Amino acid sequence: MVNRRPPSRFGANSLSVKLSMLISAVCLIAGVFAAALMLKSEERQLIYEEYTELKRISSQAVHQFSQYLDLKTSLAEQANIVVAKQLFTEQTLLPEQSTSYIDEKNGEFRSTSKNGLSAAYLSGDTLKEKDRRLFSQSESLWNIIAPPLLQDFFNFYLVTKQNFVRIAPPNILLNSSPNSALFSTHALPLLREELNPTREAIWSRVHFDNVWNKWVISILVPLYNNEQYVGFTGTDLELKTLLSHLPAPDSKQGFVIFDQQGNIIAAPNLGVQRATDTASSAQAISIPELKNVIESALLVKLPEFQDEFTLGGEGHIINIKQLKQLDWYIGVYKKRDLALSALEELKVKFFGLFLLYALFVALLLHQVLYQLVLGRINLLVNAVVGFGRGQWDMPSMPSSNDEIGQLNASFNDMSEEIKKLVTGLNQRITEKEIAEKAANRLSKAVSFSGTAVVITNEHFQIEYVNPKMLEMTGFEEGHFLSAPLLSIISKEMAILVDDIDIDLRSRNYWRGDTMLAGSDPKPIWVSLSISPIREDGGQISSYVASAQDISFVKESQRKMEELAYFDTLTGLANRTFFRMQLRKSMALAERGHYAFALFYFDLDEFKRINDTLGHDAGDRLLVEVAERLKLRLRSEDTIARLGGDEFAVLLSGIDKRENAMEVAHIIQRTLNKPIKLGNNEVIVSASIGITMAPFDSKEEEQLLKHADLAMYEAKAKGRNTFHFYSQELDAAANERLYIENELRQAIKAKQFTLFYQPQVDCKTMNIVGYEALIRWKHPEKGMIPPTKFIPIAEATGLIVELGAWVLEEACLFSMRLQRQGRSGNMSINLSARQFKDAHLIDEISDVLQRTQMPAEKLHLELTESMLMGDVEAAITQLHQMKDLGVGLSIDDFGTGYSSLSYLKRFPVDSLKVDRSFVKDIPADSNDMEITAAIIAMAQKLNLQVVAEGVETKEQVAFLKRNNCYIVQGYYYSPPLPEHEIEIFRAQLQDSAGN
Repeated sequence: MVNRRPPSRFGANSLSVKLSMLISAVCLIAGVFAAALMLKSEERQLIYEEYTELKRISSQAVHQFSQYLDLKTSLAEQANIVVAKQLFTEQTLLPEQSTSYIDEKNGEFRSTSKNGLSAAYLSGDTLKEKDRRLFSQSESLWNIIAPPLLQDFFNFYLVTKQNFVRIAPPNILLNSSPNSALFSTHALPLLREELNPTREAIWSRVHFDNVWNKWVISILVPLYNNEQYVGFTGTDLELKTLLSHLPAPDSKQGFVIFDQQGNIIAAPNLGVQRATDTASSAQAISIPELKNVIESALLVKLPEFQDEFTLGGEGHIINIKQLKQLDWYIGVYKKRDLALSALEELKVKFFGLFLLYALFVALLLHQVLYQLVLGRINLLVNAVVGFGRGQWDMPSMPSSNDEIGQLNASFNDMSEEIKKLVTGLNQRITEKEIAEKAANRLSKAVSFSGTAVVITNEHFQIEYVNPKMLEMTGFEEGHFLSAPLLSIISKEMAILVDDIDIDLRSRNYWRGDTMLAGSDPKPIWVSLSISPIREDGGQISSYVASAQDISFVKESQRKMEELAYFDTLTGLANRTFFRMQLRKSMALAERGHYAFALFYFDLDEFKRINDTLGHDAGDRLLVEVAERLKLRLRSEDTIARLGGDEFAVLLSGIDKRENAMEVAHIIQRTLNKPIKLGNNEVIVSASIGITMAPFDSKEEEQLLKHADLAMYEAKAKGRNTFHFYSQELDAAANERLYIENELRQAIKAKQFTLFYQPQVDCKTMNIVGYEALIRWKHPEKGMIPPTKFIPIAEATGLIVELGAWVLEEACLFSMRLQRQGRSGNMSINLSARQFKDAHLIDEISDVLQRTQMPAEKLHLELTESMLMGDVEAAITQLHQMKDLGVGLSIDDFGTGYSSLSYLKRFPVDSLKVDRSFVKDIPADSNDMEITAAIIAMAQKLNLQVVAEGVETKEQVAFLKRNNCYIVQGYYYSPPLPEHEIEIFRAQLQDSAGN
């Protein structure tokens, strides 16, 4: 018998360990190789994804920017169409009116619009009628279209082949001729029809605007008349504004923008932006690192280009896309390392993971080899037993090509089929329960909803209404069933029903605000939404309409509109509503066959009534005036209270002045009737300004201005009257504005000079002093009378600066006289604005110190009306002036409102008898008595007396008899320039000697 030993467990284990180690090593090597390949593939994939992302960003940027460019192009082309139609066809609707003043100089004609919005230029020897008409009509057109266009552009201009230019704003034409490049733009080939048959707008290259000191880009649109090229319209857009519509750069990617010639426009991440350059640094921007990329992109001439480059020692990837409108290219780039940063971390994780994987495989193989068969059989037995007990969620058995694996696979297939059957059955039961609960919940939600719900069939016949619908309308359910869906809409909204029907049949949907038909006459405002219900195949089976009650919202809106558009005190329309109605009336008037009158007025002496009787009485007065106006005017007329006691009336259908006059008389008679205010009875009147539309103007602001001018003219005529607008009022206002603007320039250009009128002692025939009088010699208009510019200087405050100049110049002249041994007494008029200036005392003191003028030689003249506003403050100011040592005189004495009680408190040295009392001596005995009384009173008060306006020897004789010896007037001399003073002195001495 042969003795057989049982197999050694140690041997078996050793073989298992060796085999597992061998397999582990092979798995590790294969895993490392696979990991390397996978990482390499992942790197290519990441780069591809980054290119895709850059492509998306650049495409989005180009798309958004193109939309912005298309919008600007559309605006420029629309403006071109308006210019072509209004200026170069016979269908123009522009008013025929005189343009602003056209200046001709050196073969150039220039004009600036009255409102300063635009300017025009034309070169040539003569100004033809058609040229003058082009000046006028283009100014009117620019006044209309330039304001909205300048919200999108900062220049809008027209350039014709005949070298006519109209531009807004006018800065380019104010101080220089148009740039020759502006005229040479006609030569651009794309402006001609041969290369631009569609006559599209052209975007220019980026260029530097020396007037505005900005980098700009222009949109040029060719202009045709009767198929003949006549010029172009242009709009300028700041490059900085243009570039602001590109996506802002961030820390991960950057942008570069360059043109067809390879010039870089902007590279924000690199601190480069052409929009911030100045004209002195207008050379091309160069970034050497991007040079090869730009050259490659321009060389291939493709709408899209991808490449790599090195910047700052780091690799970058870039995607470039063409922007066709501007012939620009937009490149989006990103650091290559940013795309691969995640891959580096992945490498470390992969190798660590594969080391753990090798160790795990070694241990696993050891266990698998040890229990290769027994473990699988035990697992199968346990699975069969558990499955028989109803444990359906057991894991599937491992399968292989051996017998046990095939058995496991068969068991897996069988268990899967059984589980699918059981799971499907349970799912069907669960879904049915959920559907029943959902349907029940939905039914209750519709029934108890706070929104009215109506459901119809596919033919819009009502099949269901919820209780809220019955509650809102007050009808029974039978009223709705089988009725058409649109029958629920109120008859008051019948005009809307057809539109809803069309939308439902074309789009199967409608949504909006309307009114429901109800049993109660009170309107039921709802927000109605009608939507289709579709089956799984997309076919419409029914429609559902939901109505939300918004009656409260509509009522709130009505009340808000009433607050927004009507005056809370009088119930009249307010300024906002009035302007809306005025715009509507202007629009109707522009269409023709419609005219209206605009009344603008306020109540005379309202402030006095308000101050004396109180604000409550003033409010009751305004309410009564409003009620009277509403009773006497038509319901179709718009009556508005614009603020305070200002009212405006729009009279529709008024095309004759006679009709407007009748209404003005009605308003005056209505207001002139006594009004009871508590225990007081007052009578009010109105000063009414009237303008007729569209005859006086076709522009809203101009019409309001005309009415305002007419109202102030009515006040100037004595109040309680009316006045129609006329061009003379406009001319006067324009002249005032012109003088105001020129006055500011005159101060800077030192166009003023002083004339001096001698004050003569008629006993000794010696000159005892002078009155300094300002004169303005305009370089174009010549001498402008002080009566025209002094009131404007007073109103604008420029009189303070002028007065300071007069004070110093007069003191310097006095010092020159004193150095010659002459009398240097100098009288200077102070204006009301100067007298109230807080710096007047310091100014006088400084001038006296700078010029070394003796204070007693300076005499300041003030009018009575200046002193009677705030008497106590005036007295304080006068004492401060007296403290400086200067003399004070009351000018035009007898014409103001001063009383003797105040006069004795004024620290004055002399009185000036006004020329209005002197001029009729000796013809008017009353003037002689008044003048004699003034002289006698002044002597009693120890005041010196000066008579001005003396023109005849009879007047001089009268003044001598009444002991007034210092006279001033044309009898002796008019105001003289400085160089004629000595001549007059010699003549005066000769006449005294004779």
